Amino acid sequence: MKLRILPLTLALAAVFTGVAQAQSLVQLYEAAKGHDANFKAAQALYQANLAKAEQAKALLRPTVGLGLSANEVDFDSQTPISPDSRYGTRSMNLSANHPLFRRVNQAGYEQGLKQADLALAQLTATEQDLMVRGSQAYFDVLVAEESLKFVKAQKNAVSEQLAAAKRNFEVGTSTITDTREAQARFDLVTAQEIAAVNDLRIKKMALDESVGLLNAQPLAVQSVIGLYAQDAGDAESWVKTALAQSPAIAQARIGLELALLETDKANAGHMPTLDLTANYASNRFNSNGAPSNSRVNNNTASIGLVFNMSLYAGNATQNRIKETVALQDKARFELEAAQRSVSQATRTAFYGVQSGLGQVKALEAAEASSQSALDANKLGYQVGVRINIDVLNSQSQLFQTKRDLAKARHDVLLGFLRLRQAAGVLKASDLEQLGAMFQQ
Repeated sequence: MKLRILPLTLALAAVFTGVAQAQSLVQLYEAAKGHDANFKAAQALYQANLAKAEQAKALLRPTVGLGLSANEVDFDSQTPISPDSRYGTRSMNLSANHPLFRRVNQAGYEQGLKQADLALAQLTATEQDLMVRGSQAYFDVLVAEESLKFVKAQKNAVSEQLAAAKRNFEVGTSTITDTREAQARFDLVTAQEIAAVNDLRIKKMALDESVGLLNAQPLAVQSVIGLYAQDAGDAESWVKTALAQSPAIAQARIGLELALLETDKANAGHMPTLDLTANYASNRFNSNGAPSNSRVNNNTASIGLVFNMSLYAGNATQNRIKETVALQDKARFELEAAQRSVSQATRTAFYGVQSGLGQVKALEAAEASSQSALDANKLGYQVGVRINIDVLNSQSQLFQTKRDLAKARHDVLLGFLRLRQAAGVLKASDLEQLGAMFQQ
């Protein structure tokens, strides 16, 4: 299933701070891949399991061994009865063994292949998690920047309202209450500005840590973006995709397959083994000294079949089978639990996106309504039918709505990524598609 993010209304006017230093979502993701310890550990585990799978192939291949030995004896006699002599031996032994039937080896080889598949599923899950974590840090900075911008704009608006209240009080057209209300609101917004500055600082530190860069700066968008989904499908179609492609389910499914193979290995304890063996030996013996010199050369070659079958092992094999069957049931229940968990997570992510889109539309309407309410209260204040606190409350409502709308938009973008992650189909190309919305 493919989710396309197509803005029906898109008005981008990107304003960057240090455009040359700003990085796109994909650029910061690539930086994070080279820095994130969890991802690098998953890569190392994947390479280790590939090597382990290759080791498992050796169980089905022949083995060849070569042995060499040499001995030299120099006998120095001190009596005439036993004259001096020297003799030595040289030997070489070349042996080969090829398993013709060993069910344990075959199951071990199949397990090695499954371990490589398991490591790949783990690497995929870690990579998808890195994409979401990196995007979360990216959007957190953008939201913090938007919030600080709106707080500053609100502070300027309240400052103007405070100045107007002071002027009106001086000329006697308003009471001291208006001035004090405006001053209180100005102090509150000043405190909010301090908090917003600190929040932005913390979010930037988190982004730097996640990508391994100093002063990372995401491409910032300061304009209105209409967010709508087309061909998003329905929750059950996403669940169906997740059940087929989720790395978490893949890991649990491979775990069950490994448990089944372990039971096969246990059952192989009752099975015979058959090996093809070959051997070549060369021995050299030479002797110098009394009573005569001699040289003996022997070469032998043999080939044959070796059959083995366990008749009784003290019930060890039977109990091993019982153990692996129980572990097999455990793996089956873990797969069932993973399927339920992924299904729930996918539905939650899908409905979260749908809810987020609805919130964006509602907040866009609320923003327009709040702006109209502020304009009406300003006009009413000028003609004397509204008081200063009405204007201040309208300003607060408008800028709070703006902040909520900015966050809701970024939450929807992140929600799309979380939905694709839950379904197991999140790829770097999705970041490229999403990142295009933040480019000039």
